Amino acid sequence: MIDAYEDPGPPDCRGGSRYLWWLVRRQPGRAVAGAVLASVWMVLMASAPYLLSKAVDEGLEPGDTAALAGWTAALFVVGAVNAWVSIMRHRTMTRLRMDANFRTVKVVVGQAARLGAALPRRVGAGEVVTVGVGDVGTIAGSLTVIGPGVGSVVVYVVVAGLLLSVSPLLAGVVLLGMPVLAVLVGPLMARLQGAEGEYRERQGVLTARIGDLAGGLRVLNGLGGKGLFADAFARDSQRLRAQGYRVGSVTSWMQALGVGLPTVFLAVVTWLAARLAAQGELTVGELVSVYGYVAVLVGPVSFLVDLGYELSRGVVAARRVVRVLRTEPDPDIGTADAPAEPSALYDPASGVRVAPGRLTALVGARPADTAEVVDRLGRYTPSDVTWGGVRLDSVALAQVRARILVADNEADLFAGSLHEVVDGRRERAPEAVTRAVRAAAAEDVVQGLPEGLDSPVAAQGRSLSGGQRQRVRLVRALLADPEILLAVEPTSALDAHTEAAIAERLRTARAARTTVVTSTSPLLLAHADTVHYLVNGKLTATGSHRELLETEPGYRALVARDAEGEAGETEDGPETGGGREVEGVGRGFGRQGGDGVGEVAR
Repeated sequence: MIDAYEDPGPPDCRGGSRYLWWLVRRQPGRAVAGAVLASVWMVLMASAPYLLSKAVDEGLEPGDTAALAGWTAALFVVGAVNAWVSIMRHRTMTRLRMDANFRTVKVVVGQAARLGAALPRRVGAGEVVTVGVGDVGTIAGSLTVIGPGVGSVVVYVVVAGLLLSVSPLLAGVVLLGMPVLAVLVGPLMARLQGAEGEYRERQGVLTARIGDLAGGLRVLNGLGGKGLFADAFARDSQRLRAQGYRVGSVTSWMQALGVGLPTVFLAVVTWLAARLAAQGELTVGELVSVYGYVAVLVGPVSFLVDLGYELSRGVVAARRVVRVLRTEPDPDIGTADAPAEPSALYDPASGVRVAPGRLTALVGARPADTAEVVDRLGRYTPSDVTWGGVRLDSVALAQVRARILVADNEADLFAGSLHEVVDGRRERAPEAVTRAVRAAAAEDVVQGLPEGLDSPVAAQGRSLSGGQRQRVRLVRALLADPEILLAVEPTSALDAHTEAAIAERLRTARAARTTVVTSTSPLLLAHADTVHYLVNGKLTATGSHRELLETEPGYRALVARDAEGEAGETEDGPETGGGREVEGVGRGFGRQGGDGVGEVAR
């Protein structure tokens, strides 16, 4: 089975069927072993009627006790051997399916890491969730065709050969059964692929909408839009259910054929064999063997129908995985070197200029406007931003990522100890961690956990409150110590006392480093060296916080509204109706709704 750290290899992305075949080719020994063991298992099952007919014709009917005992012993030995073969077949096929499962997970996760920040813009959240939750398992299950599928075909041919030695008529009926099966099931498989594909598409859209609703529920409550979104979600759910019924209709026919066709098959062949026996053309032992052969074929024929169903679903699931794997990241055409010294960032689209070594604040009535400026400054969207006079997109992306960090207030927190969560890619010195924890006013977070920094943290920080998660994210950003830190709403979920402490300590912690924050909090703005006031995404005024209060009525009204909202704030954010909470969560909801996944790669 694939090792956790083994390279899964380059996948074949030319189509769903090609991808499934690639999974088989990555483990040829196991695939061949599974096919051989399944074939032997089924052939030995088919040999039981042959041995039984010999015991009847050569031992029981003539009264030859020795022959009867010999054939009985042979039947016992074959059964015991086949039990061992069945165990080994099952083990082999389980390993084959698990390898396909883990290999698919690795290539999808690797592709997600490769896409980075482009992932939310290229692939919907619902599609990623559907691939991870359902498609991976479906793909692995479809590879069962390698074992029982091949074995079913082999035993079908073997039984037809054995029946040929008994009666050419019966052999002809058995051989004609396969084309009849293909004619009946083939159209259903094609129809199932279409219905299943549409169902998966609708499922992905609905899954993404669930995430959007969960992320922006408080905003919807505040704006009175919860009912509207609930009605839209209900309509989409009804459409998905109707499509599910269509998939179920096709599936039920395939499963009915899987049970019904072998039964009809058994009845027809048994009736013909009984007539031949009555006419004296078959012995009693041969009649028993014919019945046994056809009874054995009931399993393989059912297998073939079920595997056709599973293979159709597997191809649909593989197409979704291939669609993710075909997605290309934003092209990195940069070849220039980054500025050797700390330099200014300039965004022509908004007019914002970020001076090096200073704490700069971006203020806007719409959080989305300031967030878009940050995305351009961090090179997460195409722009004409310059860095020290050099176009940012002409600089090698690796250098940009090494020196400019975007810290989003909705950035993911992965499961692990608190120490591992804040350390990031490499282990940090204890002194550096202590300084970052203090700068983010997160001492109480560490002290409140049973084992301090060694305490486990659930995925996405679900074991922490909203304010605690925000401070943990800030600790992680400060520990990274980038040359340029672009922090989006770093204190939007904090109470005024904690926010004031962070505002004061952040300036000290980032002394001589370039720091940009987006906020409308007067506590944070009062400590900024420069404040840029944006209206509709364009720079309207620049100055200190005090200067803008005196000269810009719009700025004064915006900041005053925010100050009034601080009266009802708690650690988890303001009460319903507080301006800053609606802005902070609203921005997160807007980004999730537009891009689907959120800031996975940042």
